[in-house]
Amino acid sequence: MFPQNFLWGGATAANQIEGAYNVDGKGLSIQDVMPDGLQTPPTEGPTDDNLKLEAIDFYHRYAEDIALFGEMGFKTFRFSIAWSRIFPRGDEDEPNEEGLRFYDRVLDELEKYGIEPLVTLSHYETPLAIAREYGGWSNREVINFFEKYCRTVFERYKGRVHYWLTFNEINSVLHFPFFGGLEGTPEEVGPQKLYQAVHHELVGSARVTKIAHEIDPNNKVGCMIIAVPRYPLTPNPQDALKALDKSHDDLAFGDIHCRGYYPGYYLRKLKNLGVELDITEQDRDDLTNTVDFVSFSYYMSVCETADPAKDTAGQGNIVGGVPNPTLVASEWGWQIDPVGLRIIMNEYWDRWQKPLFIVENGLGAKDKLVDGPEGPTVEDDYRIDYLNQHLVQVGEAVEDGVEVLGYTTWGCIDLVSASTAQMSKRYGFIYVDRDDDGSGTLDRYKKKSFDWYKEVIATNGESLTK
Repeated sequence: MFPQNFLWGGATAANQIEGAYNVDGKGLSIQDVMPDGLQTPPTEGPTDDNLKLEAIDFYHRYAEDIALFGEMGFKTFRFSIAWSRIFPRGDEDEPNEEGLRFYDRVLDELEKYGIEPLVTLSHYETPLAIAREYGGWSNREVINFFEKYCRTVFERYKGRVHYWLTFNEINSVLHFPFFGGLEGTPEEVGPQKLYQAVHHELVGSARVTKIAHEIDPNNKVGCMIIAVPRYPLTPNPQDALKALDKSHDDLAFGDIHCRGYYPGYYLRKLKNLGVELDITEQDRDDLTNTVDFVSFSYYMSVCETADPAKDTAGQGNIVGGVPNPTLVASEWGWQIDPVGLRIIMNEYWDRWQKPLFIVENGLGAKDKLVDGPEGPTVEDDYRIDYLNQHLVQVGEAVEDGVEVLGYTTWGCIDLVSASTAQMSKRYGFIYVDRDDDGSGTLDRYKKKSFDWYKEVIATNGESLTK
């Protein structure tokens, strides 16, 4: 079912696991002023209620955690480099050596267990100075800052990292502008500034893709987008047209990364919004540096309708859409749709003909630590069932002819949620003893799903239950 070289593993982000927000020269990132995730506007500075400031202390416990990933048999581990750990403000001339050394040590441990690094260059952690003093990605100068940062880590880790992702869920900035360093809601920011920032991110992504290939021809660079199948709520053609239009908002980012130019439907959208992008000839040339593969996150699907009376967002539909009456939802309202993963994989493969990499998929749930025969554990059969169903559909997509590089579950170890900044929204195979109020020992415990995933990897998916 799965290719012999399939990269099984798990995924994390620096701001959700590392902690040590002001240690060894690290500067502030936008996450350090987002104590409630997406729930409230950013604060002026770090506050005591921001769990991400300590997170799960991966900065000091990385060896212990990577040993557990090695025990599970991980073939790959996705993590991000914190830009503000390398360039504390984002605009310095010289990098912070202590920050670079930290990731040297992480790579040392991964190499010890034969785990391939999969590194995200920008995972919702723009340096705060870039946001507050430069206006985030709406400022063209930020492309140069990003280029310098990426060139620094490409050269430092040449030969040690072969798989790179540029921006995590790059299409998310349309919904959450502060991820791109823009203060305010999409409506407050306005389409002109928002889409100019998107353009600068796309140019930056393409430019560093070229640099990565120049520094090491063995480097493989991927884009990373939120994958959300959008179904018409009814057979009404207007609902189908609405679903197509909303899907285009996401597909545009893959189209540009894979084809090297703006598609016609996207240009029409910009025209309808009254947006006139500042695009230079150098920008157009940069965009032709296309990615080697397409990576994406997948958690849910949604429905779309043109009927205003039915267009009511569900609890967990943070990227729009309306609930699908045929599906059940997680505790956080995210509708569970394993077949949607197979559908989106086929769509992406047919559309772009580039290898796919599923770099986020998982179930956030309120786990309960209980006593087991070998110590504290979590009986998370619900997580096993969720992941099993989705992986079966990945196998079906492989049988359909889709080329898939690998699969990394989101939050392979419990971490601070990006959307809610909670610890109680747990995803991992490894329970971390920390609560939403910040209390806890930070001790690690294996959940039932730990051994289940270990068996899945050992059998290359043969142990999955159809």
